[in-house]
Amino acid sequence: MEKIFTVSQVNKIVKGLLAAHPDFANLEVEGEISNFHKYPSGHCYFNLKDERSSLKAVMFAGNARYLKTLPVNGDKVVAIGRIDVYERDGVYQLYVEALLPQGTGALMVAFEKLKNKLAAEGLFAEDKKQQLPMVVHKIGIITSSAGAAVRDIIKVAKHRNPGIELFLYPVRVQGDEAAGEIAHAIAYLNKLNLVDVLIVGRGGGSMEDLWAFNEEVVVRAIAASTLPIVSAVGHETDFTLADFAADVRAATPSAAAEIVVQDVSAVQDKLHQLQRRLSRSLLGIYQVRLETFKRLSTSWVFKQPNRLWENKAQLLDQLTAALPTAMENLLTKWSQQLALQNTKLESLNPLAVLARGYTITETADGRVLKSAQDIKAGDTLVTRWAKGKVTSQVIDGKEDK
Repeated sequence: MEKIFTVSQVNKIVKGLLAAHPDFANLEVEGEISNFHKYPSGHCYFNLKDERSSLKAVMFAGNARYLKTLPVNGDKVVAIGRIDVYERDGVYQLYVEALLPQGTGALMVAFEKLKNKLAAEGLFAEDKKQQLPMVVHKIGIITSSAGAAVRDIIKVAKHRNPGIELFLYPVRVQGDEAAGEIAHAIAYLNKLNLVDVLIVGRGGGSMEDLWAFNEEVVVRAIAASTLPIVSAVGHETDFTLADFAADVRAATPSAAAEIVVQDVSAVQDKLHQLQRRLSRSLLGIYQVRLETFKRLSTSWVFKQPNRLWENKAQLLDQLTAALPTAMENLLTKWSQQLALQNTKLESLNPLAVLARGYTITETADGRVLKSAQDIKAGDTLVTRWAKGKVTSQVIDGKEDK
């Protein structure tokens, strides 16, 4: 009997076949954008079409955020990505990682591919970027010793702070050997750890001229640096992958020096301004305290300090005069309470009962008799009056009914 597949199993098999095909892992597909739609999530869904066919495509927010401008329907583009199956709907589609205008050169395609790859690894993540030191004393410069960039950095840095220490590590900034030299310089200065911050860059040029700063080895060296790095590659409109990996991007080498080096004269002006504000504040506090002192010094507290205790002395006299009366009243109260308690005590005294003619009869061992039933013939009894007692012997006894 032939095996029957479920829909899910078929879609899974097809997905596996596509995933195993090496050509589908990294495709460059050119076509015209249609049905483009960007959702609030940032994901973009669209179709790529030519004269005869259409291909579904999706570009997730993580990759779409690198688009300089969103494409519109009708744009001719080159999409870079992989073919895969969306199992739920049973459709295959292009998962786009980079989207370039049609006709873009090979360098730009390589640039976008590497950018998306390194971004996916987190090399450009904002939470990994370091803060520049508040005060920089030593700067490491990685650039060509013959270029204008190093002269611009030195000129601006020394103008802002004549005492700043600059360390140049000369490297080639274009050509086949440039990327390796730049990466080695970054690693070497990190190992020495003699500077506070690194400036890595060069002057402007074409994309080919700046390509060393797009090489993967340079980008990884920048991302791995424990020293803060300012990238200063080209002019303001030039962007390289080194800019994305660096902790701070400067538009030009001169701008990098301005970012890193504090302007000593500006700091001095600020200090003088703060000193003036501090002096004014202290003078204001002094004047307030002086006025308070003058006001208090004319107060009766300082001129007639004896008035502080006059009322207290009068109160003490009054309390002293009232003390004997208070004590006498207290003693009278206590005497009355004592007499009342004594009267209560006397009323409970058994001897007072005997004084009225009653007696108490006890056995020889001191047990008080309450009934004739408690005695028998021959018992010795002691009968007590208020004054005196009699000892007797029982001849006969019985309890009244």
